[in-house]
Amino acid sequence: MKLSFLALAASVALSSTIAATAAFAADITGAGGTFPAPVYNAWGSDFKAKTGTALNYQAIGSGGGQTQITNRTVDFGASDAPMATDKLTAAKLLQFPTVIGAIVPIVNIEGVSADQLTLTGAIIADIYQGKITKWNDPKIAELNKDVKLPDLDIAPVYRADGSGTTYVFTSYLSAVSPDWKSNIGAATSVQWSTGSGAKGNDGVAGAVKNTQGAIGYVEYVYAANNSLTTTQLQNKDGKVVKPTVPAFQAAAAKADWKGAKDFAVSMIDVGGETSWPIVSTTFILLPKDPKDAKQSAEVMKFFDWAYKDGGATAEKLHYIPLPKEVIDTVRTAWKSEVKAADGKAVYE
Repeated sequence: MKLSFLALAASVALSSTIAATAAFAADITGAGGTFPAPVYNAWGSDFKAKTGTALNYQAIGSGGGQTQITNRTVDFGASDAPMATDKLTAAKLLQFPTVIGAIVPIVNIEGVSADQLTLTGAIIADIYQGKITKWNDPKIAELNKDVKLPDLDIAPVYRADGSGTTYVFTSYLSAVSPDWKSNIGAATSVQWSTGSGAKGNDGVAGAVKNTQGAIGYVEYVYAANNSLTTTQLQNKDGKVVKPTVPAFQAAAAKADWKGAKDFAVSMIDVGGETSWPIVSTTFILLPKDPKDAKQSAEVMKFFDWAYKDGGATAEKLHYIPLPKEVIDTVRTAWKSEVKAADGKAVYE
């Protein structure tokens, strides 16, 4: 009797271990950009509640995400900066978009409230090149005649890690400032002329919040969640716009998806009177030759669910869901390009 009880207990324990191992094996691992981290984590929580499959997403920056998926140490990588076609080909990766978001300048100037200060891309470029060093500089004062600007040093804050947010931000500065384009350019990591670095969107948000005179750039959700002081921007049409979801949507509506190879569409400094000038999509990087087809299928199942059922959550966090026709094209790419070892499509 005692032996039977012990055998039964051992059997139950073994079954529990097998079940736990199976559940763990189904969990999805990803790493990359901090830009989409809030929505990926929210989706992950909802998806686990619905399916039991958990998402372990590490917001380490787009550069880290590209490296980890190239080395196949995670199930998927995430990057706000699109990978070049030759690099995608060499690493056998499929790149596809998930949501659209916006980058916003944030400042910490005593007496200046949210969206009270107006800046231009050219002025921001000059600030980050050390050419404008005081908040009461004549170029800023000319745009802000109704704002009392202090004789205060400007303290620029930038991303210290390889960052897709930096790529989007510097792409914007390159589009509006020839001087910036020729001297610094657009990349996930650049040689900054002045200022101090912080890690991640949350790091930049914290540094600006704690430094008088600071200016930084973050994904909009970080500004909204931390009650940071955002600025207005003058857009390509010369109109001053506030950072709002309708302004982000106006820019997103201008995207030329059909003409974008590898889904790498640009929404930087597009035309339109109401368009916010720093809008971008964010990307997932998935192996076309997964070493574990079941794990790859779980990744696509997760994002398929997010496309169908995650739109409301994305909008609540101030992201913009993709157009339906883009999502349909992504699903077609999953079927045609991600193959198991036997050559069969992983996504059904």
